[in-house]
Amino acid sequence: MSFNYAAVFPAERLAIVSAAFDKAFGKGLVSEATLLTGGLSSAAVYKVIADNRAYVMKLDAPGNHSTTASYERLRLAAGAGIAPALRYCSPEEGITISEFIASKPIRSTFTGDVLAEKLATAIKQTHAIPYTTPGEDMKHAVDNIVAGFRSSQIVTGPVPEECLAGYEKIKAVYPWHDTDKVFSHNDLNPTNILCDGAGIWIIDWDTAFLNDRYVDLASVANFFIHSPEQEAVFLKTYFGEVSAYQAARFFIMRQVSRMIYSLMMLQLAAKNKPADVEVDAEVAGVYLKDVGPMLGSGRLSLAGYEGQLMYGKALMNEVVGEMRRERFEEALGRMG
Repeated sequence: MSFNYAAVFPAERLAIVSAAFDKAFGKGLVSEATLLTGGLSSAAVYKVIADNRAYVMKLDAPGNHSTTASYERLRLAAGAGIAPALRYCSPEEGITISEFIASKPIRSTFTGDVLAEKLATAIKQTHAIPYTTPGEDMKHAVDNIVAGFRSSQIVTGPVPEECLAGYEKIKAVYPWHDTDKVFSHNDLNPTNILCDGAGIWIIDWDTAFLNDRYVDLASVANFFIHSPEQEAVFLKTYFGEVSAYQAARFFIMRQVSRMIYSLMMLQLAAKNKPADVEVDAEVAGVYLKDVGPMLGSGRLSLAGYEGQLMYGKALMNEVVGEMRRERFEEALGRMG
């Protein structure tokens, strides 16, 4: 061994990690490994240097069904050229090793119409991957999130009630059981979209399954598409000629996606609230234009209670603002 593995990796995984490195790179070529993150799950992620090149190793629980399914999705995405190339993959051992992407800020690398085109192309490439395994019923999943939010009671009042009333309108007309499903990533937030300066790479395929194509489109648009002109380019790149129905369904799913992120953030805040803190349950007046810069500068963090609470409130106000537009009622009408 060219460095002290025992100082980096769990003792019970040393043997299989060492064997995986030997198979992936050849004996003795690994010169460095550092923990990047423990992740939100039990998986740990490491940056590995082998033969003077950087790789990412993910260390999961070995051999269980969810790991095997997740690795199969990763293989498909890497094979399609949308996820970083795989150097080693063993669900039995719970190890993947893939190319390291030295990510650059995507919003400064690509701007305006080019950014919209690049993102839509990446989603289209993902959705073209053949896949047949369904996931959880989407309406049921959203209803569970709504129920969890209601039981948390972290915020109350007219804004949350207006938001949930709007969702009830969506629920009544949205085509939840449309059989036109695609291989969907389902969590296309900015941390899972990398840019190497030339193209876009998507990581973290744990939640991918056969789903409504509008889920990925809406999620990406909510984070990156901020003008009618960008939206037009984004949809045209994905669909070609865009029908009024497609534009309406996309708009509706953007509100569902925003609401999901809002309610999940607020539930995280309820879980992480310090015992000695009294919750400010008022939602009105908290906007993304104010909260976004605070998150960007580090004054707020989504890893902590206050950041989760403020971001959840801001997203909820964003949803309600969109639901008050004439476009919302028009879009609902298109779903009928």
